[in-house]
Formats: sequence, C-alpha cells, structure tokens
Amino acid sequence: MRGLSLLGLLLWGLSLAQASILYLPLDDRPPNWGPCAWERVACPPREVYRGPEGADLAALRAWLLASPGEKLVASLDALAYGGLLQSRHLALRAEDALARLGPLLSWKVRYGGELLLFGVVPRWDATQRQRNLAVLEALASWPGLPGVYLEAVWDDALRNSPAPREARALPYPSRPGADEAGQVLLLRALRPGLKVAVVYEDEALAERVTPYEGIPLRDTVMGLLQSALAQRVSLEEGPDLVLYVYGGRNPRKATHDLLRLMPRFPVALADLSRVNRGDPGLMAYLVGLGLYPRLASYASWGTPANNLGSALAQGGLFLKDPEGRLRRLAEAYFAYWWGEVGRPWVRARFPEPLPVEAQEVAALWPYLELEGYRVDLEGLRFPWERSFEAEARLGLTTLSLEFGGRARPTW
Repeated sequence: MRGLSLLGLLLWGLSLAQASILYLPLDDRPPNWGPCAWERVACPPREVYRGPEGADLAALRAWLLASPGEKLVASLDALAYGGLLQSRHLALRAEDALARLGPLLSWKVRYGGELLLFGVVPRWDATQRQRNLAVLEALASWPGLPGVYLEAVWDDALRNSPAPREARALPYPSRPGADEAGQVLLLRALRPGLKVAVVYEDEALAERVTPYEGIPLRDTVMGLLQSALAQRVSLEEGPDLVLYVYGGRNPRKATHDLLRLMPRFPVALADLSRVNRGDPGLMAYLVGLGLYPRLASYASWGTPANNLGSALAQGGLFLKDPEGRLRRLAEAYFAYWWGEVGRPWVRARFPEPLPVEAQEVAALWPYLELEGYRVDLEGLRFPWERSFEAEARLGLTTLSLEFGGRARPTW
C-alpha cells in the first residue's frame, strides 16, 4: 500500500477525518482530486489512489469506516471498481460490485450521516457496460432511504450513444458529466439552495446539442442545477451567482456582457467554445481588461458538462473566500494554459509514459497577475504519466500596489 499500513490508515482516519464533510473522489486525476486541497472536506490519503492502477479498495473501505462525518460525497465507481478507468474494463460480477458498495450503508448506520452518491453510466467503448448498468439498476431502492441522494452521470456520449437513454431509464436523477460530479455534489452538501441566474452568450445556445452530452445544452444546465440543489432565478431576483455560458461565437460580445454583469453580480464563466480547451480570443480580453481576476470562477478544461459543473461549483463554494477564489482562478488558468500551450508542446516532443524531461514545459509558463498577486508555477507533475492532464503546484506572491496590484472586487 505504498508505505501505509492498514493500522496506520485507520489511525489516520480516526485522528484527521473529523471534518463534517467527507469526500471520496472518483480517482486522483486533477478535476476529481482537486477538492481535497480546498480545505473544505476530508479525503482519503493520496496514497490510496494509485493512478491508472486504480484505488486500493481495502484501504479505501478502511478509511471510510474509520471516518465520521455529517455528510459523505462519494463515487460509486471508486468503491466498486477502483475508479473510472477500471470501471470500463474490470472483470467483476455485478453481485460482487454491489457487495463492495455495502460499506456506504454501514457508514451511514455507524455515523448517521447523509450520503450523496454518484455512479457513471459508461461510455461507448467500455467492455463492461452491461455489468455497470446492472449495478446502477440494482441501486433503485437506495434513494428511498432517509438521507440518501443518488444520481447517475453519463460519460462521453458521442453521436448515437445509448448512454443518455440508459441513464434516463434509471429511477433516479441523471445528467451528462463525470469528472465534475464530485465538485457539484460538494456544492449541494456545503451550500444547498444557492440562487443562480443563467445567462447564455446567445440564447440559441440553449437548444444546441453539445459534444459528448447528447442532449440540448439547456437540459445539461438544468441537470447540473438540480444536482447542486441550486435554485434558478432571474437577474431581477438578485442571484447569489450568475452562470455565464460562453459558446465561442463572439468573444467581443461576451466581454461586453461580462462588463455589464460583473459590477452587479459574482459571475462564474463556463467556456464551452472547444472540448478540453478554452477560447484564446476570449482569454485575451479577460486578461487584457483585468476581468479574469474579478471572476467568481472559470472553467474550460473539459467537456461542456465538466466546465459548467466546475464553474458552478467553484463559484458557489468560494463566494465568501477571496483567497480561495483566487487560488481556484489560478488553477483554472493553468488548466486553460495546459490545453492551449502545455499539452501540445509536450505531445510534440515526448512519447508516453512521459519522462521526467517533459516537466521542462514549465519554463513556458507566462506572467499572470491576480488582484495584486503574481501566480508562480512552482512545480509540475503528471500523475498518470500522460499528457492529457497535468498537476500544478501554484504559488501566489504578493505584489505591492505601487507596482500595479489591483484592489479586490467589492461584491
């Protein structure tokens, strides 16, 4: 178990996992593991997650049963299979997968906490699709238990994928997404009832069927709001947060929209212009006009549902935490930069699994200032030894006001 004895893990859980909210991520890729560094939740030790190898299931169960809490946000696929990648191809009977989920109910009986759970309807190329669906169908009675919320998210639904239809046939809520699901349920756990106004760059976007979702964008947005237990309101009703949905059609118009909205409301910006990459035209406006540091949140790293869910969750969770908000913006900018600069540079030069030399890409990191702080890229690693995702260690260095530091926003 990479240096963690079972006894040591139990003691770690008993001494440290006293937070009111526990979080059991889908895997240790940055979008899933990220909340463990946000100082909002208690998570398993990082060593329990082992990259592409999948989680150590015995250690994961031991941590869970040793960790009291008021609420638990948990991935079914992590406990049943070891993670998202393993869920697609691991040879395991449905009955055995269900047995591995038993500790969730044991935790509820032992500690009396609330369960907020999500399972993934597999994408088209998963060899164990039918087994995974059988497991999700067998959980039909769980949402009827007091204090249990369960939803299904479907993963990467290309054209004609059966996943949306399969998910909707389940007797509990479903929507597109996967890697943002933990963040969204954390928003449900920590700030239920958030009032959110949704503003589209162009109202026609709401009817567009977006890549990897298989349904109109408005349905994806509504599904995310329901997952977060957020309340949709109009601008006139005074939202806590505005979710701005950018489709990549007109960055200049979008900038004008933001200039109009941001003096009045916190704005979470979801950039859906490209899958796994943001719009450099829009980012140039945001940085050049000093708008980026004033956002409540930003996301462009994944599929439309990934970006919408991340922007919504981070915008809501850090509304009253100025430093936390800036740190999330720094991470989101790194993810944008990685898609636009870092990933192409690494892929052009190194085969996978990536060698240590691939970390030289850090020398390309640009100067970035956020509200009087310089963002430094202090370290870079590839947790799965591939170029798709990179994990950054970012530092915020204070700049004195005479050298151009900006005041923090007042909303």
